[in-house]
Amino acid sequence: MKILQILFTASMFAWFITEILYKNILKSGENDKKGKDRSTLNVLWMAIPGSILSAVAASYLTRIPISNEERIHYLGAAYIWIGIIVRFIIIRSLGKYFTVDVTIRQDHRIKREGFYKYIRHPSYAFSLLTSLGLGLYLNNWLSLILALIIPFLAFSYRITVEENTLIEQFGEEYLDYRRKTKKLIPFIY
Repeated sequence: MKILQILFTASMFAWFITEILYKNILKSGENDKKGKDRSTLNVLWMAIPGSILSAVAASYLTRIPISNEERIHYLGAAYIWIGIIVRFIIIRSLGKYFTVDVTIRQDHRIKREGFYKYIRHPSYAFSLLTSLGLGLYLNNWLSLILALIIPFLAFSYRITVEENTLIEQFGEEYLDYRRKTKKLIPFIY
């Protein structure tokens, strides 16, 4: 169990550090079309840490286990790491078009390769996988609900704002892409 606790602590540290770095490094530039974010970045920065804190608190205050087997903790830790690592890969693949605030870059284009071939918001999907991992690691139904629902609602708001901005910029090209892909889960949603 000691190794699992180290793995979990390291994953939480990695999660926070990467998100702080993204927030401070991947902002829109001077030549970008700004003013489209509608405070979604602030909403996410309140929702995600709030969901983590409330999920952890719920795991201390209630006992509603998801499973009686220890492997649920390992599955949760694995999902956390997969979410962090794949999200990093997705952000790197989007390159200069990824910004933490909703922005249209000067020569912006719609990415349709890789994960974007199947879902429109893979970065958010894998962030939610990390949240799912947290809930599973904590092995508590209430923690799982808090870890997932709060960020899901925040990302839903962000997706609405982001997609409206992309429709405004690309029109029918984005609408066509949207008809052919799902939001967060390939072939499902």
